[in-house]
Amino acid sequence: MTILYEDNHLIIVNKTCSEIVQGDKTGDRALSDTLKLWLKEKYNKPGNVFVGVPHRLDRPVSGVVVFAKTSKALVRLNEMFRRGEVQKLYWAIVQAFPEKEQEELTHYLVRNERINKSVAWDTPHPDSQKAVLSYRVICRSDRYTLLEVNLQTGRHHQIRCQLAKIGMPIKGDLKYGAKRSNPDGGISLHARQVRFIHPVSKQLIDITAPVPDDPLWNYFERTLSGKEHP
Repeated sequence: MTILYEDNHLIIVNKTCSEIVQGDKTGDRALSDTLKLWLKEKYNKPGNVFVGVPHRLDRPVSGVVVFAKTSKALVRLNEMFRRGEVQKLYWAIVQAFPEKEQEELTHYLVRNERINKSVAWDTPHPDSQKAVLSYRVICRSDRYTLLEVNLQTGRHHQIRCQLAKIGMPIKGDLKYGAKRSNPDGGISLHARQVRFIHPVSKQLIDITAPVPDDPLWNYFERTLSGKEHP
């Protein structure tokens, strides 16, 4: 577990693709529960430890996750996420070469809970939710493209579903059309950065999560930092 930031009210973690943020029907230990045990041991706390979950990442997705250590912070963060006051940037490796260097996508997503999948439509459908994101190409390799994705809405599997809809499935995402799985069982979608005003101190919080330790991810990160050229 990699802690990216901690204070009295918040703790921010770089999640791996194998972890679930909050408990689900699998019964696997959630990252929130791991954090409770870690905080209890670190600070020698008696009794229960509070860890609130204001947002989530899909299990196969890696990257930055914000948790609340106090109920005050949780209530305020919940409202900030609801109002879109938390800026979230994602990196996605796709199995395509987009014709456009940048684009805003608007679709209408219908969630199928039975198969845990969303379907994107170009026009409104019954029970659909409007989904908006923008992407820009930030790097390329011989076979893949690295996109920076800015979410404007937060829908079920939104990035995965919308990119697949335009013919750009995320590497490793078999559910949405990828050709093959990744060796670690995850998908090449990484919550790269989160930026917001602290709900209590009102200071700017700007956190970047290092990419997974994987040859392709490392290549893109080195290329963008200028240490290597395509």
